[in-house]
Amino acid sequence: MKTTDFAKFSEELKAGAIITVNKDLNWTSFDVVKKIKRLFRLPKVGHAGTLDPKATGLLVIATGIKTKEIDTYMNLEKEYSGKIHLGAETESFDTETEIISEKNVDHLTEAELIKATRLFVGEIQQIPPMHSAVKLGGTPLYRLARAGEVIEREPRKVTISEFSITDISLPYVSFKVICSKGTYIRSLAADYGKALGVGAYLKELARVRIGNFKIEDSYKISELEAISRSLK
Repeated sequence: MKTTDFAKFSEELKAGAIITVNKDLNWTSFDVVKKIKRLFRLPKVGHAGTLDPKATGLLVIATGIKTKEIDTYMNLEKEYSGKIHLGAETESFDTETEIISEKNVDHLTEAELIKATRLFVGEIQQIPPMHSAVKLGGTPLYRLARAGEVIEREPRKVTISEFSITDISLPYVSFKVICSKGTYIRSLAADYGKALGVGAYLKELARVRIGNFKIEDSYKISELEAISRSLK
């Protein structure tokens, strides 16, 4: 629950606390950490589970001594909602890069769209996208991708406990996903499009839950800025 005792909130952050933030579009997870560190003059701030710049939603933020608990929160189940653009592909699997191919999707039926989701429920192998923070020799893959390099990546085992279609408005489908740590929803969108034979990329994504942490209980950066101003 959000607090109204801002002085106490600030002291708790300094001593060590866990809060959740609703990340804005185009912010990196590190941008959020850096902002909170500066707003409340904190020596140590970390986050549990990176969100891509083109995704919004829940970040678990740890301060002070609580940063030692970050691994505990990283391993929690994640829930996402979003929108997939069928019949179009991008190199980054999301809106970071331009559309490079398009196909007609008018022939796809609701039954086909739902059936294809079942291929990705359970324990699956997933290849991290080139445009990701996975490191090769200390260099994030996205830096290599932006330089035009494509490196062979090892598949990773992830678990998707739910992948459901919540709305169909072709060429877009909205979805809900509940999954394990390390799941790339961008890769899921691209693989889903391949399974349907038309390609796809992730148009929108929001992380709405991490374990028992829910998006409705999280702070927007604008709220944290207002709290910081009230303490001066």
